[in-house]
Amino acid sequence: MLAFIVTFVLCFVAYLMLTTGGADIVFLGDWKILSWDYAEIIFGIILSLIVAIVARKIFVKKSFRMANPVRWFVFIGYLFYFFYEMTKANFDVAYRVITGKINPGIVRISPDLKTDLGITMLANSITLTPGTLSVDIDEDKNDLYIHWINVKKEALEDKPVNCKFVCANFEKWVRRVTE
Repeated sequence: MLAFIVTFVLCFVAYLMLTTGGADIVFLGDWKILSWDYAEIIFGIILSLIVAIVARKIFVKKSFRMANPVRWFVFIGYLFYFFYEMTKANFDVAYRVITGKINPGIVRISPDLKTDLGITMLANSITLTPGTLSVDIDEDKNDLYIHWINVKKEALEDKPVNCKFVCANFEKWVRRVTE
């Protein structure tokens, strides 16, 4: 029951944050507050209830570590770092396309993350970064197979590649957020 409540509240708060553009600004003395329509609030409650029923055991496992507000601030910091690295990767891919210096291949990395959420977050971050694509995961070892636009010589061996080559410091940031 607690997992259902936590999931519902987090989904409803996320819904309210995503729909603030449609909220009206109401003046209460010197205070400005946002107000949503009743229909929008009811829709948010219904949507959050459906998501909480379906995802309560997926979103909230045995621990409630992702409900910790400090982790959400770390996640926001991670987003800034991710967008910085994504910008760098865009310029790198543009350079490689213009010059033709492309050496594509599939490499294996061992990120040493313990949670499914961490592995998923890292795989999605790698896929969203230009020049890399998460292809497969070895669930026994938690190794990720990544298609990379510029495979280095040391990555051609059969052993796992250092994560820093492929995905910068994403692994460290994801570990801070999810573990």
